[in-house]
Amino acid sequence: MGYTCRHILMEYSSQVMKLGCSILKLISEALGLNPNHLLEMGCAERLTISGHYYPRCPQPELVIGTTEHTDGGFITILLQDHIGGLQVFYKNQWTHVLHISGALVVNVGDLLQLVTNDKFVSSRHKVVANKVCPRVSVASFFMTDLTKTSNVLEPIKELVSDHNPANYRGTTGKEFIDYFMRKGLDGTSALLHFKI
Repeated sequence: MGYTCRHILMEYSSQVMKLGCSILKLISEALGLNPNHLLEMGCAERLTISGHYYPRCPQPELVIGTTEHTDGGFITILLQDHIGGLQVFYKNQWTHVLHISGALVVNVGDLLQLVTNDKFVSSRHKVVANKVCPRVSVASFFMTDLTKTSNVLEPIKELVSDHNPANYRGTTGKEFIDYFMRKGLDGTSALLHFKI
């Protein structure tokens, strides 16, 4: 059983890494950059996969599954079951992300917002509890190598100009994530700390 689960996780992580790299190439192209630009910056050097289990809740109106937050990395690829519960803040209101069989959800994270100088904006989201049955999801977080202290993340120079100056100061992935973890999921963006 353990070997089978490990094999499935290894295969899933390999496939989700390929997908994430393809998405980052498309984002690079959308920004008018070389397709490999974000990959060469290290946006997919580290992949963390986290499984989430939300038990059935008899009174879901009294609890929060996961509080409002944005993700700290570059992108997050989410596999969710048919139960639902994910909500995103869109057009000044919370909107349910409906389950579509075989589909994955891709969230923009804070570090992608930082390096794109707000061209891509991290998505505010939360998870609400339900009383029908448990909810399971698997989140794959794309991040830079946090041990590389010389790798400064800052707005990409091709995206800034005199008319569109940098909105954020440079930081390392480690400094950003350390601050993100210290701050916690308090409903505010970690990006505010790095704003110029």
